[in-house]
Amino acid sequence: MTPMKIGLPGLGSTTEKIIVQAERAEADGFCSLWYATGVGADPMTAMALAGRATARIELGTAIMQTYACHPVLQATRTIAAAEAIGTPGRFTLGVGPSHDVFVEGIMGLSYEHPGRHTEEYVQVLAPLLRGERVAFAGEEFRVNAGPIAGAADVGVQLLVSALAPRLLRIAGTYADGTVLWLGNARAIADHVKPRIEQAATAAGRPSPRIVAGLPVAVHDDVNEARNAAAEQFSVYASLPNYLRLLERGGVSAPAEAAIVGDESSVADQITALFDAGATDVWAAPFPVGSDKSASRSRTRALLKELAQHENSTR
Repeated sequence: MTPMKIGLPGLGSTTEKIIVQAERAEADGFCSLWYATGVGADPMTAMALAGRATARIELGTAIMQTYACHPVLQATRTIAAAEAIGTPGRFTLGVGPSHDVFVEGIMGLSYEHPGRHTEEYVQVLAPLLRGERVAFAGEEFRVNAGPIAGAADVGVQLLVSALAPRLLRIAGTYADGTVLWLGNARAIADHVKPRIEQAATAAGRPSPRIVAGLPVAVHDDVNEARNAAAEQFSVYASLPNYLRLLERGGVSAPAEAAIVGDESSVADQITALFDAGATDVWAAPFPVGSDKSASRSRTRALLKELAQHENSTR
């Protein structure tokens, strides 16, 4: 069987729930948890506490919005959270420019140049996370800062939410890889992997991580599962960045990218992600049918089995 590093979405409306989830996920053999900006309002503090309550599991953000936080502040708060965990290499920072509906519609900021903004942001952030001084003068940022105490000791990896060619180049050139959402096996093999690896090679950087996130439901009725996915993930169908990535994968809607089917089919589809070039998968279980708890439990049981198989082969 292809080696599988399986993670889950980080969930919880309170710090206590986030800690309990992390403890359970680690006990069940999952490799990682991935937290969105809005988890627990702001997941950084809760992630640090969850890290202190666990020993091995990787805790990553997927993603922290770049526009909402200056890269120097993002670096200092990330290093503080990673230091609080106490074990180097367990905190991974995923960042991305989000979408105009959030940046302009909610924060009232310009989303005119998201590619340029992200490229400059990462050029400031990446060396700060490595413990280096930054002297940078660009069109979006002018920074003279660092080094930040303790940065070199905590081993934070930086991932970029890279869906389009420019951001994949940025991720490969300056960061440790990319964290995706709704990129299926075809999109990874044909679009993500070639571009990010070419950029990393040209920059003399190690082979990048490709952390693939997708909705997953183990359910015998595939049509019912896809209908449920269409309802639960409809918001992504309105966001152009995701629609372009879906098109790269040969599908037109989030429900078509979702991994659904019985245990054997879902296991095969997850294996296909790794075969396509994913280094990690974070699987987001979603419920199908009237018994939502039983549906989630069935999906989680398979994911746990896959994760534990990976641990047993290390």
